[in-house]
Amino acid sequence: MLTGAERSSIILPPQYERKTSMVYLKQLSWVVALLLVGCCSELARAAEPPSDLCSLLPAAMVSKTLRYTYDSPTKKVAPRPFRNTNEGTDCVYGSGLRMLLFRVYVDPSASASADLFAKLKSYFAEGSTAVSGVGDEAYLDKERGLHVRKGKVRYFLDGAGTPKQKNDLAVGIAGQL
Repeated sequence: MLTGAERSSIILPPQYERKTSMVYLKQLSWVVALLLVGCCSELARAAEPPSDLCSLLPAAMVSKTLRYTYDSPTKKVAPRPFRNTNEGTDCVYGSGLRMLLFRVYVDPSASASADLFAKLKSYFAEGSTAVSGVGDEAYLDKERGLHVRKGKVRYFLDGAGTPKQKNDLAVGIAGQL
């Protein structure tokens, strides 16, 4: 009685089996490579901020967190922090006498964003407090404005709300980036 290995060498020559398995491995490696490329491109696309930056902070989230009813944001162009940098977007949420400013900038890259964040921090950091658990880096300035950087996006929350409420809003925004 012949074993499986002996039987296969009688039916098919050993070099044919090796060629078949090599072809199979080559095909399998192409499938794996295509899956990796597809997954990586999907991850890169997910990291891009939305075209409507105010949609990162819906009025319903602001109302729920700050415990007052806020209107949909009024959008304006935010000034460039320095020459040759991007303009930002101001999203202003109002509720009677209460106002919350969400100012957001999208920089060309995460490293450019980190450089700008550090440069701006030199102006606003005096008397500030580091905040952990929000984005890549964050701090609360002495006027209780929350500055956050996540990837190539920098944003600022100022006005209504306690530092904890602003922190909660900032965590929700960072989770979308």
